[in-house]
Amino acid sequence: MNIFAVKIWDDERKRCTFYTVQWDGASDNETDKFFAKYENKPGFEKVSQQLLSFILLSIGDDHGAVDALFNRFENEVTGLLVQGKVRLGEFTYYYPSFPLRLYALKITEEIVVLFNGGEKDGQTNQTSSLNVKWTEACQFATRILEALRTGELMIGEPHRKLTDNIGGEEIIL
Repeated sequence: MNIFAVKIWDDERKRCTFYTVQWDGASDNETDKFFAKYENKPGFEKVSQQLLSFILLSIGDDHGAVDALFNRFENEVTGLLVQGKVRLGEFTYYYPSFPLRLYALKITEEIVVLFNGGEKDGQTNQTSSLNVKWTEACQFATRILEALRTGELMIGEPHRKLTDNIGGEEIIL
């Protein structure tokens, strides 16, 4: 795997800090690439906005990265949006036949790394055009989890931040 950076994508939410990844030399991070592709694609404007709202409001502000909202397990990553009907307090989340997937790695209830994704146009990730982005997300996740295990990447203070092994916020893996 090539060199990539783990960068803050949004740290202004009440309950969760969102990170993303960016290839060395790339002008955009993977999460921004996803939303740039779908926010103006005919037929996907509304669902792209629903997904963004789910991430920023439901996870970021209302609940944090609780297990119930990360229930679509796809090997090393989770596919967002939530699978099935999920009720949390007064909120019910239900997105039958949602056409998009954005891959994420939940590190804690306060830290999530968002990757890229795409249109769910097959029965499985392996038979869908999502295969490349899913495989890539799994590789990013594996590298991040290994860095956490070895201490190359750490959960800093406050507990909503990732740092390198000397406390720096510039994280290159």
